[in-house]
Amino acid sequence: MEDINTVQDEIIDEFGILGDDKESTIFYIMELGEQLADFPEEERKEDNIIKGCQSKVWLITSYQDGKIQFLADSNTAITKGLISLLIRVLSDRTAREIIDADLYFIKEIGMGNIIGSQRSNGLAAMIKQMKLFALAYQSKIDA
Repeated sequence: MEDINTVQDEIIDEFGILGDDKESTIFYIMELGEQLADFPEEERKEDNIIKGCQSKVWLITSYQDGKIQFLADSNTAITKGLISLLIRVLSDRTAREIIDADLYFIKEIGMGNIIGSQRSNGLAAMIKQMKLFALAYQSKIDA
C-alpha cells in the first residue's frame, strides 16, 4: 500500500487536471462520494454522527492487523465526497500514521476556496474525529 503522502500527491494531481473550474471540481468531489462502500443502515445512529458538520456525517471504525479502517456516509453528496477523500488517505493505516499525518492535500487543491467556510469547518471536524479515533486506538496500544 502507498504511503499517506503518495496518496495525497495523487489526489493533488487528479484535482490539478481540473484546473480552476470550480463546477467540475465540485462534480468530481460528488463522484468520489458515490464510490464509498455501502454504510450499514444500523450504524446510522446519533452516536456515529460527527459533531460540527452542517450535514449529517456518520463515521465508524474497525481495527484489524494493527490498522484502522474507516467507513462513512453523509446525507449530502459534496460532504460524502469530502469524507471519501479523507478515507482514501487515512483508512487502512496505523494509529500513529493517522495521528502524525499532515493533510497538506486539502490546502494544495484549494479546498477552502471550493467548499466555503461552513463545509471547511465540517471538513476540520471530520479530520478531528478521525484523529481522535486514532488516538483512542493508540492509547490502547501504549497501555
